[in-house]
Amino acid sequence: MTDIRIPDSIKPVDGRFGSGPSKVRPEGVESLSAVSRTFLGTSHRQRTVKDQVARLRRGLAEFFAMPEGYEVVLANGGTSAFWEVATFGLVRDRAQFAEFGEFGAKFAKAVKDAPFLAEPTVHRAPGGQAAFLEAEAGIDVYASVHNETSTGVAVPVRRVEGADQGALLLTDATSGGGSLDVDLRETDVYYLAPQKALGSDGGLWMALMSPAAIERAFEIKASGRYIPQFLDLVTAIEQSRLEQTYNTPALATVFLAAEQLDWMNAQGGLSWAVKRSAESAAVIYGWAEKSSYATPFVTDPVLRSAAVATIDFEGVDAAAIAKVLRANDIVDTEPYRKLGRNQLRVALYPTVEPSDVAALTACVDYVAERL
Repeated sequence: MTDIRIPDSIKPVDGRFGSGPSKVRPEGVESLSAVSRTFLGTSHRQRTVKDQVARLRRGLAEFFAMPEGYEVVLANGGTSAFWEVATFGLVRDRAQFAEFGEFGAKFAKAVKDAPFLAEPTVHRAPGGQAAFLEAEAGIDVYASVHNETSTGVAVPVRRVEGADQGALLLTDATSGGGSLDVDLRETDVYYLAPQKALGSDGGLWMALMSPAAIERAFEIKASGRYIPQFLDLVTAIEQSRLEQTYNTPALATVFLAAEQLDWMNAQGGLSWAVKRSAESAAVIYGWAEKSSYATPFVTDPVLRSAAVATIDFEGVDAAAIAKVLRANDIVDTEPYRKLGRNQLRVALYPTVEPSDVAALTACVDYVAERL
């Protein structure tokens, strides 16, 4: 299989289609290299690094049109750490989850396993479909995923009608933030990581938090609940206000994410990014719908993600296609391993050129014919 050579004339200019870690723009790496001698290997308590943290926070606030009173909070650990942060620092007693993929399930498990919290309510849907939140008495935190990275299902960000007064909505935007439209007034915490649409490396979590969410964090901390220092949300809030993280961050990650946000804001911000991702989505879903052997995994067009596309295959081995693509420097099209389907998964983040997505489909056709 690896002897199949795809003609250079039909290959994408950049063959990186990973859903995370995702494509990092070469221009960002060049900018990092230009400042490496004065930035990399320096103290994160000094102005050199604080300026970049401030740039990252400003970029997020501008890109997402952050409402008045909201704050950008960040700390080390990625989204997996933030699930634990929220478990300790935002859920007062009872939470409800909309679970329709691997990543929504992980947050729900963190809350379920917490001995100091009540049993959560979980609305589940199988892979390729969506589950939704419903108003329930006694729930103080609702949690859903904007884009399920494992399945390619996306749902709108919308407050739960009829929820108890003061209940918070937490939205996992790890892979949706930056590719999908959002009005932050519809949620209290919109949290994401830099290795997806922000075109950087991993290692940070970033959350755009409403005044109500910030107040909740301080309330729980004041209650005396035990909170591990690394997972202390109040510490993260206070450190972010100082333009720094509590623990030493990966400086390259901070810089590359800030650089990406500056680039996207210069292109037109969130509206530009959403349009660009939608263009790539139209290319790959349109190709799959016309194909004799490929179909979109998500059958409902309304739920199909413009951040991550999952395409099922029939009569040809998708793993074999991915292997040939990788041998030809077209990488990270493999499906999410636990989903266990004969499919490819393709990132459609703003960093990815729609023309490269079109070239990818041509390469898949070329390989499939020869397999």
